[in-house]
Parts: sequence; C-alpha cells; structure tokens
Amino acid sequence: MHIGDSATAAGFWISTLLPVAYVPVLVAGIDSVGRLSLFLGLLAVHALALVVGHDYPKSRPQ
Repeated sequence: MHIGDSATAAGFWISTLLPVAYVPVLVAGIDSVGRLSLFLGLLAVHALALVVGHDYPKSRPQ
C-alpha cells in the first residue's frame, strides 16, 4: 500500500465519520465566535477529506 492509497483511505473514512462531530456543536448552539470557528473548521476539514478521499476504490460498486 502506497502513501497516496493510505491518504485516500483516510480521507474517505474521515469524510464518512466526521459528520458525527457536527451533532454536539449544533446541539450546543453556535452562539459565540469560538463555536462558529469550530463549526467552520469542521466544515473545512470535511471538505478537504472529501477531496482527498473521493477516489477510494472500495467506495465504488464493482
């Protein structure tokens, strides 16, 4: 397994599981600059993970 394959797999699984982290942020509410920054940071990491992991071969039907 190459480093690129590992990064693709990690990106795929991070983008799959990261939305779970949105729940506590949204339940607690976005009522401060810190929480807004946290939420926007999560969105940015999620977008990056989607770009990196979009070619994960196990995510496509054979």
